[in-house]
Amino acid sequence: MLILIAGPYRSGTGGDPRAMAANLARLEEAAWPVFAAGHLPVIGEWIALPVLRSAGAGPTDPLADQVLYPAADRLLAHCDAVLRLPGESAGADQDVATARRRGLPVYLDPAEIPRREHRTPREAA
Repeated sequence: MLILIAGPYRSGTGGDPRAMAANLARLEEAAWPVFAAGHLPVIGEWIALPVLRSAGAGPTDPLADQVLYPAADRLLAHCDAVLRLPGESAGADQDVATARRRGLPVYLDPAEIPRREHRTPREAA
């Protein structure tokens, strides 16, 4: 499964770049458990931040609201599930609501994610 990891990024940071970097690091810490369970993790900011940079903007720029949430929504259209990490976040709550409307599973802990048996290409043939 392609699993969107959703949680706080800008929320509660007051625009402090170090606080946002710490939040992104927490999101990224969840990538390994998702991958180790046999799935592919993705974080909306991995898409949105380069888009913002290419527009000459950053996460606190007024353009950010036109990129961060829409990027996550577009990405979610390709995802099979959401992993919602703790913490207040309007964007992550929006991702969860969208996933539920689309009938996608929402996990609240990486341990809830079903493990996929890994097979090598040779074993699959």
